[in-house]
Amino acid sequence: MKSSLWLAPLAFLATLALAQPTTPSPDDDEIARRLIEASIARYAGSCPCPYSTARNGSRCGRRSAHDRPGGEAPLCFREDVSDEAIARYRARMAQE
Repeated sequence: MKSSLWLAPLAFLATLALAQPTTPSPDDDEIARRLIEASIARYAGSCPCPYSTARNGSRCGRRSAHDRPGGEAPLCFREDVSDEAIARYRARMAQE
Protein backbone atom coordinates (compact mmCIF):
# COMPACT_ATOMS: atom_id res chain seq x y z
CA MET A 1 0.00 0.00 0.00
CA LYS A 2 2.75 2.45 0.92
CA SER A 3 4.59 1.81 -2.33
CA SER A 4 1.53 2.71 -4.42
CA LEU A 5 1.10 6.07 -2.65
CA TRP A 6 4.29 7.50 -4.12
CA LEU A 7 3.63 6.08 -7.59
CA ALA A 8 0.69 8.40 -8.31
CA PRO A 9 2.63 11.66 -7.77
CA LEU A 10 5.58 10.22 -9.68
CA ALA A 11 3.35 9.32 -12.62
CA PHE A 12 1.81 12.80 -12.53
CA LEU A 13 5.24 14.49 -12.57
CA ALA A 14 6.37 12.28 -15.45
CA THR A 15 3.27 13.28 -17.41
CA LEU A 16 4.01 16.95 -16.81
CA ALA A 17 7.62 16.55 -17.88
CA LEU A 18 6.69 14.80 -21.12
CA ALA A 19 3.80 17.09 -22.05
CA GLN A 20 4.43 19.37 -25.01
CA PRO A 21 3.62 22.99 -24.25
CA THR A 22 0.93 24.37 -26.52
CA THR A 23 0.91 27.93 -27.69
CA PRO A 24 -2.50 29.52 -27.90
CA SER A 25 -3.56 30.46 -31.40
CA PRO A 26 -3.74 34.21 -31.92
CA ASP A 27 -7.14 35.85 -32.15
CA ASP A 28 -8.35 37.72 -35.24
CA ASP A 29 -7.19 41.12 -33.96
CA GLU A 30 -3.67 39.82 -33.33
CA ILE A 31 -3.52 38.31 -36.82
CA ALA A 32 -4.78 41.59 -38.30
CA ARG A 33 -2.08 43.48 -36.39
CA ARG A 34 0.59 41.14 -37.79
CA LEU A 35 -0.74 41.52 -41.34
CA ILE A 36 -0.81 45.32 -41.01
CA GLU A 37 2.77 45.40 -39.69
CA ALA A 38 3.95 43.19 -42.56
CA SER A 39 2.13 45.30 -45.13
CA ILE A 40 3.67 48.52 -43.83
CA ALA A 41 7.13 46.94 -43.70
CA ARG A 42 6.83 45.92 -47.38
CA TYR A 43 5.94 49.45 -48.49
CA ALA A 44 9.00 51.11 -50.02
CA GLY A 45 7.96 54.75 -49.53
CA SER A 46 7.88 56.89 -46.42
CA CYS A 47 4.10 57.38 -46.13
CA PRO A 48 2.27 54.07 -46.19
CA CYS A 49 -0.50 55.11 -43.78
CA PRO A 50 -2.21 58.36 -42.75
CA TYR A 51 -0.82 58.03 -39.22
CA SER A 52 2.74 57.48 -40.49
CA THR A 53 5.38 60.17 -40.23
CA ALA A 54 6.97 61.68 -43.34
CA ARG A 55 10.71 62.27 -43.63
CA ASN A 56 10.27 65.89 -42.53
CA GLY A 57 8.53 64.77 -39.32
CA SER A 58 4.98 65.74 -40.28
CA ARG A 59 2.10 63.29 -40.35
CA CYS A 60 1.38 61.80 -43.77
CA GLY A 61 -2.39 62.24 -43.63
CA ARG A 62 -3.98 62.32 -47.08
CA ARG A 63 -0.57 62.09 -48.74
CA SER A 64 -0.29 58.47 -47.62
CA ALA A 65 -0.38 55.58 -50.08
CA HIS A 66 -3.44 54.28 -48.23
CA ASP A 67 -5.42 57.41 -49.18
CA ARG A 68 -4.15 57.84 -52.75
CA PRO A 69 -6.20 56.23 -55.53
CA GLY A 70 -4.37 53.64 -57.62
CA GLY A 71 -0.96 52.19 -56.94
CA GLU A 72 -0.12 50.41 -53.72
CA ALA A 73 -2.68 50.24 -50.96
CA PRO A 74 -1.00 49.01 -47.78
CA LEU A 75 -3.08 47.69 -44.92
CA CYS A 76 -3.24 50.36 -42.23
CA PHE A 77 -6.36 49.73 -40.16
CA ARG A 78 -8.20 46.70 -38.78
CA GLU A 79 -11.03 47.36 -41.26
CA ASP A 80 -8.56 46.90 -44.14
CA VAL A 81 -7.93 43.27 -43.18
CA SER A 82 -10.61 40.95 -44.56
CA ASP A 83 -11.85 37.79 -42.90
CA GLU A 84 -10.48 35.92 -45.93
CA ALA A 85 -6.99 37.33 -45.31
CA ILE A 86 -7.18 36.15 -41.70
CA ALA A 87 -8.34 32.69 -42.84
CA ARG A 88 -5.44 32.48 -45.33
CA TYR A 89 -3.00 33.46 -42.56
CA ARG A 90 -4.39 30.76 -40.27
CA ALA A 91 -4.11 28.18 -43.07
CA ARG A 92 -0.47 29.16 -43.69
CA MET A 93 0.33 28.90 -39.98
CA ALA A 94 -1.30 25.46 -39.79
CA GLN A 95 0.99 24.21 -42.57
CA GLU A 96 4.16 25.33 -40.77
